[in-house]
Amino acid sequence: MAAARILGVAIALIGVAGAAYGAGPAARAAPPAKALQALKPGQWEVRERGEDAHTRRLCVSDLRQLLQLHHGPRLCSAFTVDDGAKSLSITYDCAAAGNGRTDLRVETDRLVQIRSQGVANGAPFAFDAEARRLGPCWP
Repeated sequence: MAAARILGVAIALIGVAGAAYGAGPAARAAPPAKALQALKPGQWEVRERGEDAHTRRLCVSDLRQLLQLHHGPRLCSAFTVDDGAKSLSITYDCAAAGNGRTDLRVETDRLVQIRSQGVANGAPFAFDAEARRLGPCWP
């Protein structure tokens, strides 16, 4: 009986800790970051800077996708480091897929600057990019 009670308490504590660290429903219901409130989902073009720069277009349904570009559309657990009206810094963890830190600066409601670094699929990455909203996603 005592072992069952201890197990129940342990499971409850794990659930509370998971919610506090972004793993539970409470984290998903959190209000959006201040900087992201000025932006809209849709078709975004991301232009990386540097020698091996890539340009790609993304249909962004959740603006948090702009914060973890090297980890695809999955939304990983994140910790907000700084949340201002025009800038946002987060660290995030995608379990075995890797982790990262992203700093996003809002220039206008259609233009943002992104700096990100971390590890994706076992390899380090670091990039600076500019992302522009082109409009709604195209079929």
